[in-house]
Amino acid sequence: METHLRSVVKGMSWRLVATMVTTIVVYIYSGELAAAAIVGSIDAVAKIGLYWGHERIWQGIHWGRIIPTVSSP
Repeated sequence: METHLRSVVKGMSWRLVATMVTTIVVYIYSGELAAAAIVGSIDAVAKIGLYWGHERIWQGIHWGRIIPTVSSP
Protein backbone atom coordinates (compact mmCIF):
# COMPACT_ATOMS: atom_id res chain seq x y z
CA MET A 1 0.00 0.00 0.00
CA GLU A 2 1.23 3.50 -0.70
CA THR A 3 0.50 6.89 0.82
CA HIS A 4 -1.91 9.37 -0.74
CA LEU A 5 0.99 11.77 -1.28
CA ARG A 6 2.91 9.13 -3.24
CA SER A 7 -0.17 8.47 -5.40
CA VAL A 8 -0.58 12.20 -6.09
CA VAL A 9 3.09 12.63 -7.00
CA LYS A 10 2.94 9.58 -9.29
CA GLY A 11 -0.18 10.98 -10.98
CA MET A 12 1.44 14.37 -11.46
CA SER A 13 4.64 12.89 -12.87
CA TRP A 14 2.64 10.73 -15.31
CA ARG A 15 0.57 13.72 -16.42
CA LEU A 16 3.82 15.65 -17.04
CA VAL A 17 5.23 12.83 -19.18
CA ALA A 18 1.96 12.42 -21.11
CA THR A 19 1.66 16.18 -21.72
CA MET A 20 5.25 16.33 -22.95
CA VAL A 21 4.55 13.51 -25.42
CA THR A 22 1.45 15.29 -26.75
CA THR A 23 3.36 18.56 -27.06
CA ILE A 24 6.25 16.92 -28.90
CA VAL A 25 3.94 15.08 -31.30
CA VAL A 26 2.05 18.30 -32.11
CA TYR A 27 5.34 20.13 -32.61
CA ILE A 28 6.66 17.44 -34.96
CA TYR A 29 3.39 17.46 -36.89
CA SER A 30 2.89 21.23 -37.09
CA GLY A 31 6.38 22.65 -36.64
CA GLU A 32 4.91 25.37 -34.45
CA LEU A 33 6.06 25.59 -30.85
CA ALA A 34 3.24 27.92 -29.79
CA ALA A 35 0.58 25.58 -31.17
CA ALA A 36 2.27 22.61 -29.51
CA ALA A 37 2.34 24.40 -26.14
CA ILE A 38 -1.32 25.40 -26.43
CA VAL A 39 -2.46 21.92 -27.41
CA GLY A 40 -0.32 20.36 -24.66
CA SER A 41 -1.82 22.70 -22.05
CA ILE A 42 -5.39 22.11 -23.18
CA ASP A 43 -4.73 18.36 -23.27
CA ALA A 44 -3.43 18.35 -19.68
CA VAL A 45 -6.33 20.34 -18.25
CA ALA A 46 -8.97 18.42 -20.22
CA LYS A 47 -7.60 15.00 -19.28
CA ILE A 48 -7.33 15.87 -15.58
CA GLY A 49 -10.98 16.92 -15.64
CA LEU A 50 -12.09 13.92 -17.66
CA TYR A 51 -10.19 11.54 -15.38
CA TRP A 52 -11.82 13.11 -12.32
CA GLY A 53 -15.27 12.70 -13.89
CA HIS A 54 -14.49 9.12 -14.92
CA GLU A 55 -13.43 8.25 -11.38
CA ARG A 56 -16.56 9.85 -9.87
CA ILE A 57 -18.80 7.85 -12.21
CA TRP A 58 -16.99 4.61 -11.31
CA GLN A 59 -17.48 5.39 -7.60
CA GLY A 60 -21.18 4.83 -8.19
CA ILE A 61 -20.73 1.50 -9.98
CA HIS A 62 -20.66 -1.44 -7.60
CA TRP A 63 -19.78 -4.12 -10.17
CA GLY A 64 -16.49 -5.87 -9.42
CA ARG A 65 -16.09 -4.52 -5.91
CA ILE A 66 -15.31 -6.82 -3.04
CA ILE A 67 -17.12 -5.77 0.08
CA PRO A 68 -14.99 -6.48 3.15
CA THR A 69 -16.62 -8.69 5.70
CA VAL A 70 -16.69 -7.73 9.34
CA SER A 71 -15.73 -10.51 11.67
CA SER A 72 -16.97 -10.67 15.23
CA PRO A 73 -14.36 -11.02 17.97
